[in-house]
Amino acid sequence: MIRLRAAQMEVFRCEKRFRVLVAGRRFGKTHLALVELLRASCGADRMVWYVAPTARQAKRIAWNRLKELTRPFWLDRPNESDLSIRMKWGGLIALRGADQYDALRGSGLDFVVLDEYASMRPECWTEVLRPALADRRGGALFIGTPYGGNHLQERFEMAAAHPEWGAFRFTTLQGGNVSEEELVSAASELDERLFRQEFEASFEGATFGQAYHAFSRAENVRRCEYRAGEPLVWSLDFNVHPMCSVLAQCDGNVISVLEEIVLADANTLAACEELARRVEALRGRGFGSGATIQLDIYGDASGHQRRTSGTGTDWSLIREFFDGMKGRFRATLRGAKNNPGVRDRINLVNAKLCSAAGERRLFVDPQCRELLRDLERVRWKVDTTGRPTSELDKSDRMRTHVSDALGYLVAGVFEKRSVGERGERLV
Repeated sequence: MIRLRAAQMEVFRCEKRFRVLVAGRRFGKTHLALVELLRASCGADRMVWYVAPTARQAKRIAWNRLKELTRPFWLDRPNESDLSIRMKWGGLIALRGADQYDALRGSGLDFVVLDEYASMRPECWTEVLRPALADRRGGALFIGTPYGGNHLQERFEMAAAHPEWGAFRFTTLQGGNVSEEELVSAASELDERLFRQEFEASFEGATFGQAYHAFSRAENVRRCEYRAGEPLVWSLDFNVHPMCSVLAQCDGNVISVLEEIVLADANTLAACEELARRVEALRGRGFGSGATIQLDIYGDASGHQRRTSGTGTDWSLIREFFDGMKGRFRATLRGAKNNPGVRDRINLVNAKLCSAAGERRLFVDPQCRELLRDLERVRWKVDTTGRPTSELDKSDRMRTHVSDALGYLVAGVFEKRSVGERGERLV
């Protein structure tokens, strides 16, 4: 028996030709979409599509679940190459990707689901899918979680005001699949705006302006004192001009950024030498001249391939440098083989700057002037139409690099990454 929860059923029973559902993560949007596809396919020669941002996403998200749901009604075996299923009453359900939307032209449709519409180009609907519904008077269901203030918000607001459209918005909790206790736990790990966007289905336009929107000079800037005998954490961004890194200490879930190292027209060896000089200064401020410093090193995964000098990769240069510093450092390389996504990394930093529960667990010493400028000034790049993208604005060569270094630290320390967790002990 196919079941829908109360909020899903409200959408399912709506008789409007076009509907827009905006809902939090784990609401059950995809399950509802598949049930909608099954219903819409009932009838000879019915053509219904499930469209995701890419064909690969469509297959990963919906293919196996669609086959399981429709198995009792197959006319023959599903077409694994075409991602389509012919039903015994004659209808056809197919999965498609919106990334090559011109290739979707030519088909007449009775119904289409646009899943994660916020991640598609709006022209996929206006230029291809909407015309494909015209001759059959077909319907459409747009579903997704907000992604800033983009065209999903525009479509939702239009639907709410249009008599031929239905508009629905539900939180994750209203979906009934995630407990209140789990949402409280998530609130402690995500920044406030991201939590509202992902779980409360709120259109958070500010997310697409200032990248580090959770940062507050009043709340996140304070004098970060050195804690004698505690390990140091060093994280690098392997840009050349400037080359940037941050030096920090962690106390449980709290990060204190003690210093930034910003070097003009430099290489990795110069950064290592400057780090050693800075640590020597620390020795005179509580570590003691004979102390061996525990140093965990994080940074840009591209350093496994690139070179800021002509002698070796960035990570191999770091390894060689600290191999010659026995007795002074006990260093462990924890650089991951792959970087997290830019937006994922920045979300992690925002969650440390201020979680949805109001907890601040990332503090920066006021002497880290370039890092503070980054946290206030780094913004998302916009496209030719003025829409924010998922890329950072790098028009100012000084910006993004030192905050990238901080992001690699946060991701490396607090994300469960196999290489980062294990590390490579050097000396």
